[in-house]
Amino acid sequence: MRYGIDLGGTKTEIIALDSNGQEVFRKRQPTPRGNYEAIVDNMASLVAAADEATGSKGSVGVGIPGVVSPLTGLVKNANTTELIGFPLDLDLAKRIDRPVKTENDANCFALSEATDGAGEGAKSVFGIIIGTGVGGGIVIGGKIHRGANAVGGEWGHTPLPWANQNEHPGPACWCGRKGCIETFLSGPGMSQFHNAVGAHGPSAEEIVRQAKEGDAAALKSISIYERRLAKALSGIVNILDPEVIVCGGGLSNIERLYENVPKLLQEYVFSDGITTKLVPARYGDSSGVRGAAWLWD
Repeated sequence: MRYGIDLGGTKTEIIALDSNGQEVFRKRQPTPRGNYEAIVDNMASLVAAADEATGSKGSVGVGIPGVVSPLTGLVKNANTTELIGFPLDLDLAKRIDRPVKTENDANCFALSEATDGAGEGAKSVFGIIIGTGVGGGIVIGGKIHRGANAVGGEWGHTPLPWANQNEHPGPACWCGRKGCIETFLSGPGMSQFHNAVGAHGPSAEEIVRQAKEGDAAALKSISIYERRLAKALSGIVNILDPEVIVCGGGLSNIERLYENVPKLLQEYVFSDGITTKLVPARYGDSSGVRGAAWLWD
């Protein structure tokens, strides 16, 4: 039995998968805020609930909004800042009396979709999350590629390629730089750009809805978003050249992306043709927690 935990800013979820990858248990609880020990206790209680429900003592993998530093063994780069500077895997392992594997949540997403999701069977998969933020994960030969510094796939904090006059130097990013891909392709980034060009205040979700209803300003913003996504993904294709790019996060539900972005990629990728597939995630919001379970192969 494999357990996966998805540790989010507002909720923490556990899933139990049997040997065939079938879900046998799922539970979620609010994520405590402001207290690291409470977060660990919360996860331990979910593991106890899974043990009781399944009658087993499953392996435990945890997806976190950050990474464990290979230099220190402590969490770094976490949006849930309470985790930073703590050995989360070791602390949880002590509470539940078994080893724990931790991984960046975007890597868990990519692993889930490469294992039995939309990228199943592909030798190389790049998983992207485009929502409140922008993240990515790389899976090659069924294994996560973390990189020497545990930042493999962090395309959201690289500059938008071929930025035009309206895109340079770009908006300020929370990482301290300007013009990061995240500032253009996240939901807040889409909303900020749309509002700046004359519309009044809609969220990314509302912009997408307005575009479906034929609103001219919303359609223009979606069209610009598609070109920016194509430019951003072209760098991934030029360097990694994956067989499949799987999209997750709220903005991945824009259906027209999968028809229009591959066409635009042709303008930026250094090749005479592109066979890389751009597809939506099979498991949607459940990919992260499933991928955490698959950390134990």
